Amino acid sequence: MATSKKLKEALAKVDRSKTYTLNDGLELVKGAAFAKFTETVDVAVRLGVDPRHADQMVRGAVVLPNGLGKEVRVLVFAKGEKEKEARDAGADYVGADDLVAKIQEGWFEFDTAIATPDMMGVVGKIGKLLGPRGLMPNPKVGTVTFDVGRAVSESKSGKVEFRVEKAGIIHAPVGKVDFDTAKLKENLLALIDALVKSKPSAAKGTYIKKISVSSTMGPGVNLDVSDVSSQVA
Repeated sequence: MATSKKLKEALAKVDRSKTYTLNDGLELVKGAAFAKFTETVDVAVRLGVDPRHADQMVRGAVVLPNGLGKEVRVLVFAKGEKEKEARDAGADYVGADDLVAKIQEGWFEFDTAIATPDMMGVVGKIGKLLGPRGLMPNPKVGTVTFDVGRAVSESKSGKVEFRVEKAGIIHAPVGKVDFDTAKLKENLLALIDALVKSKPSAAKGTYIKKISVSSTMGPGVNLDVSDVSSQVA
């Protein structure tokens, strides 16, 4: 009952018929958070694309300037020198067939998977396990690379992958509710900038149609798209 009461109070703070400036919207999200844990701030962006067409697919990654406010567990599939490079960069788990075997047994205690290109034949064996969880290494987002040191460092410092869903929406985290508004703002603008740079040439009309922010448990707050767009570098 307490939770539903708090949710009602949070909902009462937000005017769903209104769009808010970026600053006001983020302040509102922070103020409406009520969970006993530190909630994540999530962004949903509706794009003017039809992902059913391959030439309108939007996919990429961005390193958020202020990180995500959480420890990211990084797993690397590599051998030899690249194995050492991954460990030196701070990877939590490094291996090859041994890690594949663990994952086949149902182990998924990691947030990001990186692989050197020569390991993709091995990793392919567990593609059906990693894919649905969004953990499959992919060259398009920089997680299939020989530059494993850099990839590990980026993942650890707050790299966020994004991929447009069937409905034309991108969902991504941009920090925690205990972040300063300025830091959340920087992170959100970095994400929007990356989305703009990933705009498919086949996309026609308005590209960014709607932006909504919310905390894990809190209500969605609609942002003024023109206000956000005017602040993107």
